[in-house]
Amino acid sequence: MTWRPQYRCSKFRHVFGKAATKESCFDGVPITCSVQDNNFCAVNPRFLAVITECAGGGAFLVLSIHHTGKVDPHQPRISGHRGNVLDIKWNPFNDYCIASCSEDTTVKVWEIPPHGVLKNLTAPWKELQGHSRRVGLIEWHPTANNILFSTAYDYQVMIWNLDCPEQVIKNPVRTISHHTDVVLSMSFNTEGSLLATTCKDKKVRLIEPRSGNLQQETNCKTHKASKVLFLGNLKMLFTSGTSRYNDRQFALWDQDDLSVPLSQENLDGSSGVLFPFFDPDTHMLYLAGKGDGNMRYYEISSEKPYIHFLTEYRSNLPQKGLGVMPKRGLDVSTCEVFRFYKLVTIKSLIEPLSMIVPRRSESYQEDIYPMTAGNKPALSAEEWLSGIDKGPVLMSLKPGSQVPESYSEMMKGRQNSLDTRRSHSRPGMLQLSYIQDQVGTKEGKEDGGNTEDDRSRTPVSNGEDLELCTPPRTENELRMKFYKQQEEIRRLRELLNQRDVRVKQLELEIKNQLLCKPTL
Repeated sequence: MTWRPQYRCSKFRHVFGKAATKESCFDGVPITCSVQDNNFCAVNPRFLAVITECAGGGAFLVLSIHHTGKVDPHQPRISGHRGNVLDIKWNPFNDYCIASCSEDTTVKVWEIPPHGVLKNLTAPWKELQGHSRRVGLIEWHPTANNILFSTAYDYQVMIWNLDCPEQVIKNPVRTISHHTDVVLSMSFNTEGSLLATTCKDKKVRLIEPRSGNLQQETNCKTHKASKVLFLGNLKMLFTSGTSRYNDRQFALWDQDDLSVPLSQENLDGSSGVLFPFFDPDTHMLYLAGKGDGNMRYYEISSEKPYIHFLTEYRSNLPQKGLGVMPKRGLDVSTCEVFRFYKLVTIKSLIEPLSMIVPRRSESYQEDIYPMTAGNKPALSAEEWLSGIDKGPVLMSLKPGSQVPESYSEMMKGRQNSLDTRRSHSRPGMLQLSYIQDQVGTKEGKEDGGNTEDDRSRTPVSNGEDLELCTPPRTENELRMKFYKQQEEIRRLRELLNQRDVRVKQLELEIKNQLLCKPTL
């Protein structure tokens, strides 16, 4: 009989939460007082959007992610809804496109100007009219472009195709009518071929979204689910809710058999809803309760006991909701693996909270940053509707490996594009084929045809636009800017050395060919 240690080895055992300083927070934000169990906040590498309290209709703010500090009380808002805004979500493939839903029974999709909202926006890019009661939840498809899901208090889940010339869309592509009460949450698997939902009847349903067919349904008496989450490629579902005694509880389910949970655990007797967040790259799961100040995080494995408690972040400030930064917006120089934006209503504050893996080395840590889902769609809306499924297009988070993409390229394919052509760079994609080209073989292909694009692009430094970078305010910020510049200089020197080596190899090949050339 072999001896086994009692502890479990993991590179994420010592992950800790680091709250941002006061200067790096968003202060004076009139956060909404809605009792809806949503996050009320959406984040991407360029903008932060938050639903605000206002009189006469609904509105939300869109702020530049770099311009922190005191928010102007007269900051322009997006205020085109006639009722309270209940949910907002950024398009995962376009940092300048955001969808919102409201109590006025509509879903609206907005185009954000490249330099932010400079005046109140009231005219949406698209307006979706199909629900008969207030719309409480929206979700973008994870791999198909311009496919949006919405669910309302009419118990319907509707699928919308935004790739159409009409500004007002009244007919959804598909309507799913399997629910007997209000849908509380929706989640997609990695390819977007399956949709999991939780309902107020405390059941979890697994649905094929294109056909609308119900594949599975839970009937567990000991667990009342309120939030559901697909756990990446692990073929498992995670649900949070309450037990029969109203204790907060989470459960783990096999995706292929929802009859009995694989594991379930009671947490405490608090009444706030538990919001789960999963990182498919690190297999870390974060649990944050509405009204709590603490946040628990776990590591998920494919073998028993499946879920392993790591540690807990504690704070005196209770959160009303949480926004999550996509992986392409993280600071890899500090080994940041996750970042929340915590809404603190009692202080009108939005506080960034970074989850950091402690490492001594300041170089890029490839073991904690694998290839991750990027901001390029794998499918068009028509391809997905025709029955094609694809996984997400992957990108690398290594500094300097991202290809800038102009603002006009992101808006390509839309019928009613903006009147003026703007060119504004953003962190772009890196595919596996591009990595192979970088190491090597096709120099002529790399040099040709890129000069015109480079002229229209804004300079990018470590994934940040120089136009959007604010001057450092503290000594620590200045030091971080210095370290980033040093890292970029080192990277550029390595690229130059690789080019020199490649030039010498080509010169030797030419000499060898000349020597081996037969004489006539």
